[in-house]
Amino acid sequence: DAAAIRSAEAFLVTVTTRLAIDRLRSARVRREAYVGPWLPEPLLADAAAPDPADVVAEAEQISLAVLVMLERLNPVERAVLLLRDVFDLDYGEIADVVGKSPANVRQIARRARGHVGEVGRRAAQPTPDYDQRLIGAFMEAVSTGDLERLTGLLAADAIMWSDGGGVVRAARKPIHSAQNVGRFFIGVARKMPPGVAFAWVRVNGEPGLLVATPEGPIAVVAFEIGDGLIVGVRVVSNPEKLGYAARWTDSRRARSSSSSSTSRRMS
Repeated sequence: DAAAIRSAEAFLVTVTTRLAIDRLRSARVRREAYVGPWLPEPLLADAAAPDPADVVAEAEQISLAVLVMLERLNPVERAVLLLRDVFDLDYGEIADVVGKSPANVRQIARRARGHVGEVGRRAAQPTPDYDQRLIGAFMEAVSTGDLERLTGLLAADAIMWSDGGGVVRAARKPIHSAQNVGRFFIGVARKMPPGVAFAWVRVNGEPGLLVATPEGPIAVVAFEIGDGLIVGVRVVSNPEKLGYAARWTDSRRARSSSSSSTSRRMS
């Protein structure tokens, strides 16, 4: 009956949340020893004409910026904020899940929102076409070494984060200012391996690039755009975080190959 279903749902929410809190506590300890900036594993979708599965998946994705901001929260704060603002549970239900009073849960939610700030509210972007033109101009300026043009496409206070996890070469600290970010990318471009290719993708719902060699992905780049300029760039090159990108790429290749075979049979 309905009561039994609600009871089962509450039980599953409680168990899942408490397991997640335990996992987050363990992850936080590991992250304290992480080499360089930490970024989440990126999730990809086609930049143009995504298939229905991608549309559904992207609708549930949280930008890398928001995911990183959630790292400011302790595990209980994160659980309370997500259960309240994403899953829309009331404070009494959340109190049962995390083992605290409703008044305490309300205070925790208020404190968590203060830590995260306004980052969760994305500014409206011009259009996907504008994003691609802006990033295309950025990549052209990088490839030609045009620092002046490059800095004109970046906000003056732009920031770049590079997550190599100590496995591959990457900046160990965030890079600040348009000039420094521009210089970094021009320097990286000069050391790119042969046969590298770039593909437009959506990265956790934001405009980005997949960087790959014939052997597979070597980096995913996500761009944060505001007021017509690039305000943030997040580069994930840690091979341990490119598993989804590799599977996504293989899936697209298989789909493309299947479509080509079907076309040949029909013609």
